[in-house]
Amino acid sequence: MKQEKGAEGFSENYWLENYADVDDMDGMYNARDHAHYLKAVFALDQIAIRSIADFGFGPGHLFSAALDTFKPYRSLGLEPSASAFIKAQTVLKRYQPQLLQTDLASWCRDSSQHKRFDLGICTSVLQYLNDQELAAVIPTLALRVKYLYLTVPTAAEQQRFVEEYQFVDQYAYSRTRQQYRELLSPHFTVVSSRLLESKQFYNDQTSDFTEDLFRF
Repeated sequence: MKQEKGAEGFSENYWLENYADVDDMDGMYNARDHAHYLKAVFALDQIAIRSIADFGFGPGHLFSAALDTFKPYRSLGLEPSASAFIKAQTVLKRYQPQLLQTDLASWCRDSSQHKRFDLGICTSVLQYLNDQELAAVIPTLALRVKYLYLTVPTAAEQQRFVEEYQFVDQYAYSRTRQQYRELLSPHFTVVSSRLLESKQFYNDQTSDFTEDLFRF
């Protein structure tokens, strides 16, 4: 039984228990590497990224690195956890993004949020959404972002976290790789590692990612 609803954010204790050591956390200690990877992928195919949204920026490391690397003219960050939201403002304030203390599911339900972004960042968020929330969020994301940088642990990866690191995320839902692919594939095409392309914006004829072998 989950003590907190992860979709709506976590208490300060959760962040202290699970994210105290940033040296071990993907997307924190290597945030700049993630941003440089994205910059290189888009530069190779001459794709301009002028607007960015982060759909759960947590302590703000990856969002900050992406803003510093791409220097978008417009940016948005969502974070439902009050403690993380407050702390991240120090990291993010010099970039002046629009910051909303809200969760991804609520943002997707808000019809007034009609702006579209070139790049969305969604790292370690979807595992905290229930099936109904996922069914609503994924097609909405495809309408609002052209590209989505996505990480989400599958059931197999969650089991490996338990075996190798003794890390049990009691708030995360467990889904197989096949389940996630079935949810994503009607709305997104995988075009690179962790990078998805919205089918609402592109197809095989209009995409800038033209290497057909690597589109699935």
